Amino acid sequence: MKRHAEIGYDLVRRIPFLTNAAEINLTHHERWDGGGYPRGLKGTDIPLGARIFAVADTVDAMTSDRPYRSALSFEEAQEEIRAGAGRRYDSQVVSAFLTVKTEKWKGLRRSIDQFGATR
Repeated sequence: MKRHAEIGYDLVRRIPFLTNAAEINLTHHERWDGGGYPRGLKGTDIPLGARIFAVADTVDAMTSDRPYRSALSFEEAQEEIRAGAGRRYDSQVVSAFLTVKTEKWKGLRRSIDQFGATR
């Protein structure tokens, strides 16, 4: 599982118009406190795009049904992310995330789910 960031990086960096996104793919599991992977980057050494994507990816993962667990509510996801501010996530990114109303996140989830159902 931990290799998925490196595998994604290796795939995406070969696509010319996605080259800049490759670094985000590689570093989105780094943690603000340095405890993440694959490089153990800390704080602002983590690219800003990866710090933003880390929160977005977490919201999606937590609020999506998985084979091993049911989706959490957006309120539960928000609380989990709030609790990780300054340790797992960039506090400024968390603050920006928390300005988005829960109903907006729920609407985005419905749109994503509807798109998936039509594919």
